[in-house]
This record gives sequence, structure tokens and C-alpha cells, in this order.
Amino acid sequence: MTKKILAALLLTGSLMVAACNTVEGAGRDVQSAGKAVEKSAD
Repeated sequence: MTKKILAALLLTGSLMVAACNTVEGAGRDVQSAGKAVEKSAD
């Protein structure tokens, strides 16, 4: 089960990195992911 979750996270991360063409885009992606994690923690 843990391996499946890890594989899904790695795949999602790979797609996010492939989707952004610039370092600025990558920064925005990381920031939005951080905000999503922050909201889910509340």
C-alpha cells in the first residue's frame, strides 16, 4: 500500500515538473502545493 502511494506521489511530482517550463513556474507550482498541504492540515 505504501509503495503505491509513493509511486503515485512520484508520478504526480514528475508531471508537475514536466508541466512547468521555467524556474518561476516551478516556484509557483511548489507554492500552490504548499498552500494545499497547509489547508488540509487545518
